[in-house]
Amino acid sequence: MTLERYVPHWRRIEQALRERIAGLAPGDPLPSDAELCAEFGVSRMTARNAMQRLADDGLVMRVPGRGSFVAEPPAHRRADRLLTFSREMERRGRRPTSRVLDREIRPATLQEATALGVAQGEPVVALRRLRLADDEPIAIETAVLVRGTGPAVLGADLEQGSLHDALAGGGYHLRRGIATIAAAPATHEDAKLLGLAKGDALLVERRVIMDAAGHRIESTESRYPADRYALDIQFDVEQDGGA
Repeated sequence: MTLERYVPHWRRIEQALRERIAGLAPGDPLPSDAELCAEFGVSRMTARNAMQRLADDGLVMRVPGRGSFVAEPPAHRRADRLLTFSREMERRGRRPTSRVLDREIRPATLQEATALGVAQGEPVVALRRLRLADDEPIAIETAVLVRGTGPAVLGADLEQGSLHDALAGGGYHLRRGIATIAAAPATHEDAKLLGLAKGDALLVERRVIMDAAGHRIESTESRYPADRYALDIQFDVEQDGGA
């Protein structure tokens, strides 16, 4: 007997709305929370949660007293929010795909063990992919995950699908993380995979992502060509009394 994977109600609504938004223009109205409740047979809190996640991803603009509308897609990802690569490219109207370069269970290096909070040499799941948008190489992504994610990651379609969707299907719901961003020259392998010259500038993002309980699940390095990817940063100006 085959068991269907359970999809939470808010996730089902979110997926349905993403499909609708793809065919709409910025400024077009979206269903109200009450209309979503009636259509999907869920509580107002569930409907609001689904719509808020889309707002957090920059797909929806919520206007108090007026409703929810399709947002103008931002040019770049915000540095304080991690979208999956698939979601980010879809938001930009591009078709995301991946090429799996390596996928295995192997002993953690000292650096990987430190990032994930496990013992050096403990088995981890290592996944390396070339990420593309409309068949253009955008990033080389190396993810190292705790061993328990193995069944979800090793059997998933990670060329057309999302790693984080596969993790959610395995019961791993990622909620927050920390990241550093730096510049680096392209190595010979970077240049070959990304269609660059060796030494060209790369934007390198290294992040550790945790679940709701604060357990470290994923440590990832993404290497982007500097002319194909950028991050938007929002900030406050420190008030120190100076001019």
